[in-house]
Amino acid sequence: MQEIKKNQWPVSRRRLLSQAALLPAVGWPLLEAQAQFRVEVSGVGMTQIPFSAVTFRGNGQADQDIAAIVRADLERSGQFRFVDPLPGQIDETSRPDLAPWRSRTIDAMVAGSVTRLADGRFDIRFRLWDVVQAKDLGGLSYPVTAQDLRLAAHRIADYIYERLTGDKGVFATRIAYVSKNGNQHVLWVADADGENARAALTSPEPIISPSWAPGGGQLAYVSFESRKPVIYTHDVATGRRRLLANFRGSNSAPSWSPDGSQLAATLSISGNAQIYVMSAAGGEPRRLTQSSSIDTEPVFSADGQSLYFVSDRGGSPQIYRMGVQGGNPQRLTFTGNYNISPAPSPDGRWLAYVSRIGGAFRLHVMELATGNVTALTTTSGDESPSFSPNSRLIIYATRDRGQEALMTSTVDGRIKTRLAGARGDIREPQWGPFGR
Repeated sequence: MQEIKKNQWPVSRRRLLSQAALLPAVGWPLLEAQAQFRVEVSGVGMTQIPFSAVTFRGNGQADQDIAAIVRADLERSGQFRFVDPLPGQIDETSRPDLAPWRSRTIDAMVAGSVTRLADGRFDIRFRLWDVVQAKDLGGLSYPVTAQDLRLAAHRIADYIYERLTGDKGVFATRIAYVSKNGNQHVLWVADADGENARAALTSPEPIISPSWAPGGGQLAYVSFESRKPVIYTHDVATGRRRLLANFRGSNSAPSWSPDGSQLAATLSISGNAQIYVMSAAGGEPRRLTQSSSIDTEPVFSADGQSLYFVSDRGGSPQIYRMGVQGGNPQRLTFTGNYNISPAPSPDGRWLAYVSRIGGAFRLHVMELATGNVTALTTTSGDESPSFSPNSRLIIYATRDRGQEALMTSTVDGRIKTRLAGARGDIREPQWGPFGR
């Protein structure tokens, strides 16, 4: 198990198994991130839809470039390839001649407008065209405040993504992650592209293991303010929090059930770390595993019928699956002697996890029906994978080009996006659900 070195961030989910018992979180007003993320897309997808996004008429009135945000969202998905638009100004009211666009091998094109309303809000309108079939694919209007301009752009990207792929877009969803800068630990909530980050919680003590509730209204997390790990739930909109688990020993690795009625967690009430479930309203936990080993990192399957977890009961950390009532765990990972951080996809098809290969921690994905495993990265410090709610992307933390970073990867590993923060360590990303 990995040894904690001096000057390293003392806790992360990757190191949970090296600690049989884990070690003041203070709710502050929401703070804006001091530095925004920058998005860098690399890799080439097997098939991509060539599209174009025309600068929205009147966009100069706003401080966000709507077309540029839409472009970045779609490119990050790995399923779209941007083509520069033709010169000239068009908007959602235009009826353009699509033949010249088609001659540039553009399959789809979006245009729109930004209008400042009398009450100070902005009316964002757009229209999407299928260039190949010369077909109007519709459009919408979003009256928003200046603070929600990016959200409107993300919703436009979601509309385009769903109309052209048939799958629901995830650009208007949110992520949570934890940063450390000096002695300050911050739990952040941000847009799915890493922008517009807001501090939900700031503490001089570590914060780990954020977990989104279904619907995205709450986060569970572990705070070390009592000099031991304690589980709280946190209302994202109001900042109010509630103590959920402060039992004897450590309380760690919370994970919500799909219906939001209960949470699984790792507790050491019995002396060693075991898997328990408890009501989301609190109360006494129910023990699910009965081993003398360390059992940790429980997470519910998408259908709520199973729990994935990590155990060293076979001599090294491996991923297991058991029913939600406990008993008869089935080992899932057999390649490598250190496999942790299970993250099942919402569609039930995939399991992402981190495997130690020759001393390097790398993101892998398993197709659950076949057991086939694919390594998605060549980096050495990957941790905390989490699927997007449409199961098409995985967010994870890593170290890239000498910096801590958040990355997203397509499930086949072909397209990766780097969301690189300017300062401090960035860890423990969790992708929020639909429902914002």
